[in-house]
Amino acid sequence: MKIDTARLEIRLLTAEQLALWLHDLPRLEQELDCRYGAEPLAGDFRTIVEMQHAATAADPANPQWHSFWFIVRKTDRRVVGSAIFKDLPDPEGNVEIGYGLGKDFEHNGYMSEAVEALCGWALQQAGVRHITAETDADGFASQRLLQKCGFREHSRAKTCWWIL
Repeated sequence: MKIDTARLEIRLLTAEQLALWLHDLPRLEQELDCRYGAEPLAGDFRTIVEMQHAATAADPANPQWHSFWFIVRKTDRRVVGSAIFKDLPDPEGNVEIGYGLGKDFEHNGYMSEAVEALCGWALQQAGVRHITAETDADGFASQRLLQKCGFREHSRAKTCWWIL
């Protein structure tokens, strides 16, 4: 599955492609005809990808709600970032989005373009009424991005929750 924007191709990874991302990046790059330049797959981020690989493999009918989406720049086929819907929509129709961008690609509007496209797609899916996102209380860049994409602050404590 993929979503196209003016500058980006946003590709949903299969469970098999998530395994390649974790264990054989050169083979994944070849399969997707891209070069990975996004956030390093290390530490907590690697653990999250491993958990989502397990969730995607366990629910093969719903990869769009468990797997990562690669954000690929069309001009040079560079993976500039990734995004994820963290689980199936809840009973109230909320689904949470998360995202990350490689440092070399910040301040170019790629993530805003990708989040707008992904949220537009998600809101057209059965059972989805709202998109939520969580930011650090001092995560001002991410907060500005969400505001630009139409989110409004829903609650604030140790972290901030946003809703679209």
